[in-house]
Amino acid sequence: MTKHSKSEKQRRAAEGERVTEIQAAWFASLPADAAKSFAASVDAARSRPPAAPPENMPPGTAPRPPRPGHEPRPAKEERPPRRRY
Repeated sequence: MTKHSKSEKQRRAAEGERVTEIQAAWFASLPADAAKSFAASVDAARSRPPAAPPENMPPGTAPRPPRPGHEPRPAKEERPPRRRY
């Protein structure tokens, strides 16, 4: 865990208070109907559950399909090597 000095903690706290003041001033500058709709959209976004993780892909699968015309070549047929005596 990282240690932070007292001055850094105080500076971060002051920044947080300043951000809160700026947000309050911006919210107060909005018209009442816009503020209500914004608050409703924020509440709806916060009430949504987190996004589900993506499905597991088989090993060796590229994350994106190849571009048209750039498909990978088919694998060559595996033959046992010729033995020379």
